[in-house]
Amino acid sequence: MSTAPAEVTPESESLQGQPGSQPESTPDDQHPKRWRVWVIAAVLLFTLGLVLTLVFRSQTPLSTKQVSVTSQNPENFLRLKGTTEAVLARAILAPLLAGQQIGTLTIIHIAQAGTKVKQGDLLVEFDRQAQMRDIIDKQAEYQKLVDQVAGEQAKESAARAKDETELKTAEDNLRKTELEIQKAEIVSRIDAEKNQENLDEAKATYDQLRETFDLKRKAAQAAIRILEIQRDRTQQTMEHAKANSDKMQIRSPLDGVVVLNTIWKQGTMGEVQEGDQVRAGVPFMQVVNPATMQVRVHANQQDFPSLQVGQMATMRLDAYPEMVLQGKVDQISPIGENGDFSSKLRTFVVIVAIEGNDPKLMPDLSAAVDVDTTKHSAQSSMVGTVGGSL
Repeated sequence: MSTAPAEVTPESESLQGQPGSQPESTPDDQHPKRWRVWVIAAVLLFTLGLVLTLVFRSQTPLSTKQVSVTSQNPENFLRLKGTTEAVLARAILAPLLAGQQIGTLTIIHIAQAGTKVKQGDLLVEFDRQAQMRDIIDKQAEYQKLVDQVAGEQAKESAARAKDETELKTAEDNLRKTELEIQKAEIVSRIDAEKNQENLDEAKATYDQLRETFDLKRKAAQAAIRILEIQRDRTQQTMEHAKANSDKMQIRSPLDGVVVLNTIWKQGTMGEVQEGDQVRAGVPFMQVVNPATMQVRVHANQQDFPSLQVGQMATMRLDAYPEMVLQGKVDQISPIGENGDFSSKLRTFVVIVAIEGNDPKLMPDLSAAVDVDTTKHSAQSSMVGTVGGSL
């Protein structure tokens, strides 16, 4: 069967003859487009690989550290829980006032928690208006008693001089009557009897003045002594008031950081602030030196035999999980304490010294301590071997 030849219309001839018409693309013309696509894909893959490499390198130290810790045998580590504390710390207590029964003290100024202080800096100031009033009142009372003592001493000096004069006069009269008695041989009998009566009277007067003179002196000294005791007691009370006024300002005993304790106040637990009332003797603040820190943990009686002084430890803080601290067991309490849930269970205090320091490291932070017991295991096996050979 023969096919009919394609008809050529004038429209097709006109289209083929137009100069703006483009011929169909050939496979050779599509090679540059494919080449550009491959170049763009290669650049994207290279960029992605570079980013992944940088991310991997940035995470490599942390991963290495974690692997180095976790790759060790977990049986050689003992996990303990505790809290951080400063090796050098001083507790700040509400002052105990001398000679007064005051229930609470009102805070009018207090350093905020975390404040860095130097030795001698003001930490807290209590309201001392009552102490200032006591000082003023006792000063006035003391001055009044001082004047009374001086007045009584002056009166006693005048009374003593008067009594001494009277006693001297009576003594002179006695001596005079004694001389008159010696004239008994040359005077009449009546005059002699009068002279004898005068002698007896002068002697009685002298003896009476002599006796009352000593009694008056003792009575005057007793009265003056009473005033002196009152004066000294008032002076002591005034000095106590001054000392109490000075106690209303508490200054830092060392260089460190202010830490506020959580205490019971106004029916709730919390930190004190300006305007709060604190009972005398309550430790409401601490000044700690964060340069040297340690962790206090409690080991139960089962874990206690595995601990020894000098064992290395790794510590992590719950507040800063990314922080890893190194240290060693520094102290182990030889006396156990009653457990929290049963008196039959005993716990032992273990102090783990922290090596180095970090600005984030503060007291009262919860910490997890992994103690390396490899040293104890090696010593135990050595002792067992020696015992078996014996």
